[in-house]
Amino acid sequence: MQPNDLDLLRALDNRRSVPAKQLSAPGPDESTLQRMLQSAVRVPDHGKRVPFRFLVLRGDDRHVLGERVAARGIELFPEAGAGAVEKDRTRFSHAPIIVAVIAKLGPDEKIPEFERTLTAGCVCFALLQAAQAFGFGAVWLTGWPAYDEQVQRWLGLAAEERIAGFIHIGTPKLEAPERDRPDPADLTQIWSPT
Repeated sequence: MQPNDLDLLRALDNRRSVPAKQLSAPGPDESTLQRMLQSAVRVPDHGKRVPFRFLVLRGDDRHVLGERVAARGIELFPEAGAGAVEKDRTRFSHAPIIVAVIAKLGPDEKIPEFERTLTAGCVCFALLQAAQAFGFGAVWLTGWPAYDEQVQRWLGLAAEERIAGFIHIGTPKLEAPERDRPDPADLTQIWSPT
């Protein structure tokens, strides 16, 4: 049996992460970003919980967040060198658009939190694919700021929310190189009852 849509397989096979430092303006305009998000929400969602939302970082607000993150990093990691502090200061400054995908969790009588977290992760991946479809480069990052409660408060997260990923989107300065990929045959086994 042959696949029905080879273009879709090619898009999956050609996906590359572009390092955030290699992303620059221009980024997607508002209508393009909304179209990308329209594709990103088409993910498996057991129970139709929509356990995610988006927070868009752009313009000078990215730099303000970077300054706060750098100051917070000094509090948390006083032994960090100047290079680490500068990395924190500029971590949101390269790509013109960063979409924080927020996982909405909390109690649910029917759908386990893990499944809802996976749904938010699928949104991150779908957004990467959508960005590449429009010719942009993108990368899915977290880092310690994604897990820090103070950073989460600055971003307005509720107590039951978590950052699934920061999706950095922009124009690539270089073509992202291919990297070694695992052979699925090495990762696959057939179960049989014993």
